Amino acid sequence: MFDDSPRAIGERIAARRRARRLTQTALAAAAHVSYATVRSVERGARRLTQTALAAAAHVSYATVRSVERGARRPGDDVLEAIADALGVEAAHLRTGYVGTERRVHRALPALSEVIAGYDLPLGRPTRPPGQLADEIATAVGWRLSAQYGRIATALPGLLADALRYVHTAPGAEHRDAARLLASAARTADAVAYKHGAHDLSARLIELMRWAADWAADPLVQASASYVRAETFFAACAHEAGLVSLERAIEAAPPPTGRTESAVLGALHMRAAVMASRAGSVDAAETHMAYARRLGEQVALEGTYFGTAFGPGSVRVHEVSVAVGLGPGYADRALSAAHAWKPGDDLPAERRSGFYIDLARAQEWAGRPADAFASLKAARAVAPQHTREHPWAREVAGNLRRFHRSDAESLSHFARWVGAV
Repeated sequence: MFDDSPRAIGERIAARRRARRLTQTALAAAAHVSYATVRSVERGARRLTQTALAAAAHVSYATVRSVERGARRPGDDVLEAIADALGVEAAHLRTGYVGTERRVHRALPALSEVIAGYDLPLGRPTRPPGQLADEIATAVGWRLSAQYGRIATALPGLLADALRYVHTAPGAEHRDAARLLASAARTADAVAYKHGAHDLSARLIELMRWAADWAADPLVQASASYVRAETFFAACAHEAGLVSLERAIEAAPPPTGRTESAVLGALHMRAAVMASRAGSVDAAETHMAYARRLGEQVALEGTYFGTAFGPGSVRVHEVSVAVGLGPGYADRALSAAHAWKPGDDLPAERRSGFYIDLARAQEWAGRPADAFASLKAARAVAPQHTREHPWAREVAGNLRRFHRSDAESLSHFARWVGAV
């Protein structure tokens, strides 16, 4: 049973605060209600209680103290402010929290507005280049850890400044500016794609490809091709997606160094998954073999041009490819996952995806208790990624309909993930 009592929420907040070596006073000072919330109040688009309005400046020490003691249940605005100050999504603090969708959907029109005239110069950025680079790097970290609410709050402004920087950067800085824009566009796309805004996602990917061409960097261009595969997944155009990825593989730089090997290996991993969805067993196995070889060559798991790659990522994709081939390959997926779990060197989103794929294979194999345990593991690692994943929703719905063990906890999970 998931415990969202005020005491349980307070204990989670206190544990996170102590892990970050913050006092209650320091947490209160760092916890601010989001800019978007304050802006919506000023526009008259949203009404807040007196408590929430007071929190718009900061969350008081008394509030933090009473929340940690379990004497007060924090509302969404206060919970989001505390979570942002602790560097986590609010769903890590309150398991039943579903406010990320609100934060994301509030940001989507702003992202669309920012990129509408991406090829038009609209003035100078408000941030200096160094600060812009640092903040985009922070947002990339949020993407890898599936913190979509935080991305949604920050990305409209960051993306606008990245566009202005591209249009105003001196010649010597122009390629770096284009790389930053490509990274910002990819980060914004993660929010749009995961939350079903596929038209906006496609526009952000085109912006990323435009920036990659300006950067004139084959590794950035390869990364853009990797991300472009999302449009083919969304449309279930797997055969065309495989052709696109194989062209990108042919155009990618040779694997002469660790970074080049990792970028090429990531393309092969994605091509293997695309081939599995297309039902091409031979192509899936061929691309997986190349990815495995490049993973051994890279040796160390890491993030290269925004994409995780290494032996652990390859192992995760072994499972994903088997699941993509369908129920007849459930045993292969279970064999690839046997006696192994992804380590903390892998991004949270990728670890969560592994457990969701594993849950699907376990359900197919008639192991409902194991499947539910894997879904709960996915949720613990990256709650928002799990909540937005259609396979997590499908598996939870199937388990609830056909398997009645642990019914109360399973029903709670199914409601949270949107399966009922």
